[in-house]
Amino acid sequence: MSRRALRRLRGEQRGQEGPGLGPLGLDPQPGHCPERARQAGPPPDPANRLRAGVSNRFELILAEEESEDGEERVDTQLSRQDMAGGNKEGNRERNKEGAVTEETDDGQREGQEEQLDQMPVSSNKPRKKKKKRKTKKTSSGETLEDNDLEDIDSMLERIQAPSGLSPQSHSGVSADSRPLLYVEHRNLNPENEWKRYFGAHAVLGDQRTRQRQRQYLRSTWLTVPKNTWPRYSKTGITMRLLDTQGGVQHFTFEHHREYQQVQYKFLDTVESIDPNNIVLLLHMNPYHVDSLLQLSDVCQMEEDQEMARDLIERALYSLERAFHPVFSLTSGTCRLDYRRPENRAFFLALFKHLMFLEKQGCPRTALEFCKLILSLDPENDPLCVLLLIDFLSLRAREYTFLTRLFQEWENHRNLSQLPNFAFSVPLAYFFLSQQEERPELERSQAQERAAQLIQLALIMFPSVLMPLLDHCSVQPDTRVASHPFFGLNAQVSQSPALNQLTSLYVGRTHGLWKDPAVMAWLEPHVHEVLRMVEAQHPLVQEAEHKRKIRYQSAPRNIYRHIILSEMKEAMAALPLEVTSQPVMGFDPLPPLDSIVSYTRPERTSHPSNESTLSLFFRSLLPNFNLQGDIWHDGDDEAGAGQVLNQGVNRLMAAMRDMLANIQFQEPPNDDNPEGDGDWD
Repeated sequence: MSRRALRRLRGEQRGQEGPGLGPLGLDPQPGHCPERARQAGPPPDPANRLRAGVSNRFELILAEEESEDGEERVDTQLSRQDMAGGNKEGNRERNKEGAVTEETDDGQREGQEEQLDQMPVSSNKPRKKKKKRKTKKTSSGETLEDNDLEDIDSMLERIQAPSGLSPQSHSGVSADSRPLLYVEHRNLNPENEWKRYFGAHAVLGDQRTRQRQRQYLRSTWLTVPKNTWPRYSKTGITMRLLDTQGGVQHFTFEHHREYQQVQYKFLDTVESIDPNNIVLLLHMNPYHVDSLLQLSDVCQMEEDQEMARDLIERALYSLERAFHPVFSLTSGTCRLDYRRPENRAFFLALFKHLMFLEKQGCPRTALEFCKLILSLDPENDPLCVLLLIDFLSLRAREYTFLTRLFQEWENHRNLSQLPNFAFSVPLAYFFLSQQEERPELERSQAQERAAQLIQLALIMFPSVLMPLLDHCSVQPDTRVASHPFFGLNAQVSQSPALNQLTSLYVGRTHGLWKDPAVMAWLEPHVHEVLRMVEAQHPLVQEAEHKRKIRYQSAPRNIYRHIILSEMKEAMAALPLEVTSQPVMGFDPLPPLDSIVSYTRPERTSHPSNESTLSLFFRSLLPNFNLQGDIWHDGDDEAGAGQVLNQGVNRLMAAMRDMLANIQFQEPPNDDNPEGDGDWD
């Protein structure tokens, strides 16, 4: 908008302006106005000199619009000089920083207008703001435009670098700089993995429109709460910080008195061997974790996978609501002791959840949960997820993570002595060598490393080859099939503990070896190992000696892992001392050195000398007691008769109560009396 239009809006005329009379020749002499003389700015431009010789101010309309830019430049200089009295030091500092440049007229105008934007303006003259690219100064004094500024993630990276924090991988930070067991929140949601496979529209569908109508549920990282779940209320589970040592924080779950009472009732329902009792208990306490875990196993045995998975997710939701404020899922520095019974439910719920995720085709999400379980207790690994993490890494195509885990943990954990790592790591190197986007040098190094490791694996665990080929439906050649090193003798001579490990690996990962390219890569290395065996290479003798000394008995966490995995090949190889004892889904094979914080009170029981009829009615009515609360020796006949009368009276009362509680359901009325007679 021009200055002429602004004056028209304000109801002013050109001749009525106080400060603007000078250019029209109507100003008093400079000597009569010393204050105005002091405020005199730079010499006026040619347009102003033209106005000085004109008496009719209306003839200057065209000239005024043509010299609009000149007027703004003059007004800018006048306003800057009006403010110069109190801001000389500030102007000097800004001139030193280079905010105002004198190279060109355009640069001068941009710098002066920027100064005016930063200073309070005392003049009443309206000014037209011009759009320009804003500039920002770095710490070194360099001026950057908005187009050249880095994004927010890069700035956060510079801020967080001194504190040791790591932003996401897409911000330019290498994954190798993060902790090994670093967990990303976005990888804990299976929907994100499905979106990468099928697209957001195919995954969400009309879910976006229905989200506005759902009730509010607190968002969590481990699961997505559902509208079909019961309303959540405090269950009596809390988390407490025990101590902090070397940057590692140790936590534990705690059960309050109310939750302990529910736990006692749960143990009673488990002893009753009736799943309906667990359902009734969950109806009263819908977020009791152990009941959810046990009922999930029952649903899984009945092949109701959807309900089993839903119960596990509800258990995780209940436990996450009890987290300590400083407990972090992603840092990898928070620990939970599996020896405490209160912590075991969290381990088991996470493990069962990742097994469901793997079956649903979400190996990347399952791998993230596997890393989370391992980070909670990496030294003891109570569920032995190291036997599973290699399989999930290969399925999720996270070959770099698997090779990095092997390199960093091999020295202190001897991962090469586990059959799964001995065979999966060279397979990961082989897949890396097949990636064409990698440099040729890296591909050749990965190929050499794969060849070296697969030969060592075949020498150390020869009993894996033939079952693996059998599961892949591959017929070996005559030399391999008839050689005793890979034959039946290799499987029979190995210890039961090693047989469990090899059976678990073959049964779980044989699908990854069915690729024809993998078999073509494996074949020459098998023949090379046979050549080394025939030449009596020292590595062959050393591996045989290690197999005889080691693998005498498997630790308890491996048995626990096999039971939770439900792998048929490995379950058949479990020893008798494990299969003979009862295994509960809410606490399979508890540690022998458990740290118990509270114990279940002992239940008083009367001597079992009841008759067959009494036991029969007790099976129907658990509260029925034929002999009453008073026990008699039965020496005299009067006492025996009194006991008999009391028993009969109790029996009749129990029968009346049972008959009174029986309700018969009438068949529904059918409008069509000639129907087929089937009831819904």
